[in-house]
Amino acid sequence: MGRLVGVDLARALAVFGMYVVHIGPPLSATDGVASWIRYLAEGHSSVLFATLAGFSLMLLAGRREPKTGLAGRQAKARIAIRAVVLLGLGTAMAMEYGGVIILGFYGVYFLLALPLVRLRVRTLAITAVALALVTPQLVFVLNSLVTEPIRQSINAYDPLYRLSDVGVLDLLLSGFYPALTWMSFVIAGMALGRLDLSSGTVQRRLAALGAALTVTAYGMSLLLAGKDALRSLAEDGPSSSGSGSMPPDGGSFPDMPASLLLTAGPHSGTTFDIIGSVGVAILVIVGATVAMDCLPRLRRLAKPVIAVGTMSLTAYVGHFIAQSTLSMPAGTGTQHSWVPLLMFVLGAIVFAAIWSRFFRRGPLEYLLNYATKPAKFIR
Repeated sequence: MGRLVGVDLARALAVFGMYVVHIGPPLSATDGVASWIRYLAEGHSSVLFATLAGFSLMLLAGRREPKTGLAGRQAKARIAIRAVVLLGLGTAMAMEYGGVIILGFYGVYFLLALPLVRLRVRTLAITAVALALVTPQLVFVLNSLVTEPIRQSINAYDPLYRLSDVGVLDLLLSGFYPALTWMSFVIAGMALGRLDLSSGTVQRRLAALGAALTVTAYGMSLLLAGKDALRSLAEDGPSSSGSGSMPPDGGSFPDMPASLLLTAGPHSGTTFDIIGSVGVAILVIVGATVAMDCLPRLRRLAKPVIAVGTMSLTAYVGHFIAQSTLSMPAGTGTQHSWVPLLMFVLGAIVFAAIWSRFFRRGPLEYLLNYATKPAKFIR
């Protein structure tokens, strides 16, 4: 179970990274070390979240070996039920907080991943790479073809759009976290879930792979697109999205020059951004795993933070509810002080530490697990 402790720590870091984007100062209001923290959180926290979602799918479908027969059918049913619940919860939250909510997109990711849960590591890795190479260009073309009249016609018959202004087109193509490009992260996480992360050899190979992907993707982007290739669009003003710096259409650039497909800024949705972000996610997951395995004292000290990772859904939803309760703009970092962010992080740690002393799961994790119980009756 030691390797899963590292994954829980990575989940907590992903949650705190999203806190930075939603609650912390905008990138334009930071400098020095604070700018680096804000920039790294800007695109990579939600990508890490999505990659770990793929890892979680493998916990349901069979870690090292895929479940088959009755167990396999029940696992797929649990994933499908979770997908529907997350889509419903995400839609409900989007009614209040807008398209920044990632949970509805998660529901779509889970449904699209269902046919892939029995694939081996190599096949999953090849699929993730193929999607990273193809889907950004495909999304660019599709968004240029789906004109505003076509968009309006589709949305007029879309119940999800009527409820929350986040419809099928947004979930698949033009939202903050469009499934067509973001499935690369989920499938990469599924491949990681099939590996033995407690193995030193696997850890070293993954660290080398993560570093190679990061350096190659961002380096190539800089060579091809120039010094502004990694620039965050949030530098033009305060961020207003959960992804932080995404263009208004969600990262697909329908009204922008094709040359921007060579950039790799946070959430630009390009091939270079996807590959580089996967590399960073791998490094964080491996680094957290190694730290928890090799540094028992740090593991004991980090126990309250790890507790946040065990209830990441509760921590994610909770910070939106807390922002609303405190009359803070939800989903945006607008104030210039870091104090509110630090208070939210501390509050999440304290809540998770206390809750975990009495319960095995977080409140929403318990409800989600309860919702999937009908899967046990599948034969």
